[in-house]
Amino acid sequence: MKFFKDASNKEIIRLTIPNIVTNITVPLLGIADLALMGHLKEHSALYVGAIALGSTIFNVLYMSLAFLRMGTSGFTAQAYGAQDKKEISLALKRSLLVAAFLAFLLLVFQYPIQWISFKLLDGSEEVKLLAKQYFYIRIFAAPATLGLYSFYGWFLGMQNAKIPMTIAILVNVVNIGLNFFFVFALNMTSNGVALASVIAQYSGLLLAIIFLFVRYKNYAGTEERKDLFHKGAFSRFFKVNSDIFIRTLLLILTLAFFTSQSAKISTKVLALNTLLFQFFFFFSYFADGFAYAGEALTGKAKGSGNAELLKNTVKYLFRWGWAIAISISIIYWLSLNFLMQIMTSNVILLDLSKQYSFWIIILPITSFAAFIWDGVYIGVTASKALRNTMIISSVLVFLPAFYFGFHLLGNHALWLAINLFMIARGISMWIASPKAIYLK
Repeated sequence: MKFFKDASNKEIIRLTIPNIVTNITVPLLGIADLALMGHLKEHSALYVGAIALGSTIFNVLYMSLAFLRMGTSGFTAQAYGAQDKKEISLALKRSLLVAAFLAFLLLVFQYPIQWISFKLLDGSEEVKLLAKQYFYIRIFAAPATLGLYSFYGWFLGMQNAKIPMTIAILVNVVNIGLNFFFVFALNMTSNGVALASVIAQYSGLLLAIIFLFVRYKNYAGTEERKDLFHKGAFSRFFKVNSDIFIRTLLLILTLAFFTSQSAKISTKVLALNTLLFQFFFFFSYFADGFAYAGEALTGKAKGSGNAELLKNTVKYLFRWGWAIAISISIIYWLSLNFLMQIMTSNVILLDLSKQYSFWIIILPITSFAAFIWDGVYIGVTASKALRNTMIISSVLVFLPAFYFGFHLLGNHALWLAINLFMIARGISMWIASPKAIYLK
């Protein structure tokens, strides 16, 4: 009972539950977008394909720039723990400045981004034409989307996960509502879905600003320019975020490699692996909820100089990680065949999935430590170690495991490699933690 009554544990749960709700809202919107296009009477396949291609571009772009949220949460949480009001305020403003600059670059270079993207993505000319229309509308949401990254990270660093959850829910409600209005009332198609996304993102940004001035108005003041552009502070901000960017890019490339190699094996394997990987994404919504809580709480502990609190927080995070991982693995073990029947009615894929179900059953257990350590490392801004462990895991473990095992194991080698990749990340961050994480 002491475990549930401990103050550190209560803080983990207080922050984790809203984070999980926030995470779950993201795929729901994508499902709604595709479902709307899928129910159009004419050319539904074209519009579904257009959204799929267009969304892929933005998913890669925004995943690559997710360091804005991560770095901001770490810096803010540490300032919060140190009770440094000035640095708390500066953490948000510096992040928003970088977000504005990055959004400016995306808008200025939207044509070359689009050109390169559609050279890499396959699709019919009709689908690509619609996807380009979707891209050129949705790109104007970039300032709001990146601004929200900064606000999400800042609110989380302020130990508040309910505000990001509220904003995410508003964005999704507005987006889905406008989708229906533009598609069914104004007879728009994929362009209406893109426009709805733009308006929804700016509505979320507006709500974030309102929360700032209503709930945290003491931090919305103006600082002197020399403080805002302090060379040392900005240098550290860019150093940490560049390390997180490299880490995130390697993660994206690893997952993209998994998909591309699946496609090279066969169309059936691509479909199978894509369906099975959805169960990993489902687990990640829960694991990331604890990781985000870890960002906020370990950052606060480091900022306050409380070594005991930092150790306790990490200990409780891992206890919850084990519990969630084992629980979901058991659920998959007992019901994966049934869950696959919900995902597809294709008999060939259902039979084929039984050969690979083992890998997805164990994946929560092999990967949860990587999620938890990610949150801890980001919270204490141990970005160099975070980057280096990702390089080791992707280049020295994932790729060799696949290439050495492929001729013998085929598609099993891909699943073995992704599991070893996750294990390597967890172990390498554990090995590096005494020096990188814990306060002396």
